[in-house]
Amino acid sequence: RVAGLLHVAVPGVEAELLLVALDRSGVEAAAGSACSSGAIDPSHVLSAMGMTRERALSSVRFSLGWASTDADVDAALAIVPDAVARLRAA
Repeated sequence: RVAGLLHVAVPGVEAELLLVALDRSGVEAAAGSACSSGAIDPSHVLSAMGMTRERALSSVRFSLGWASTDADVDAALAIVPDAVARLRAA
C-alpha cells in the first residue's frame, strides 16, 4: 500500500481542464488545498507559499490513502503525461 500527498503544478495547463481529462480516464485528483475544496480561486495555502496566481491555477493534488495501491500509482503515471500533452497541444 502507498499513502501520501502529491502536489503538481503543470505550467500552461489549467487545473480544472486537467481534472476533467483525468476524471474521464479514471484518475481522481483535486485542485487547490483540501481545506478549500471546491473553491474557484487559487488556494490560499499555495498563495501563502509564494506561488503565483497562474501557477496555483495550474496545480493539482493527488491524495493517496490506505486503499491506494501501487497499481493506482502506475495507472496515474501512465495517464497524466498523456493528458497534459493533449491539453498543451489543444
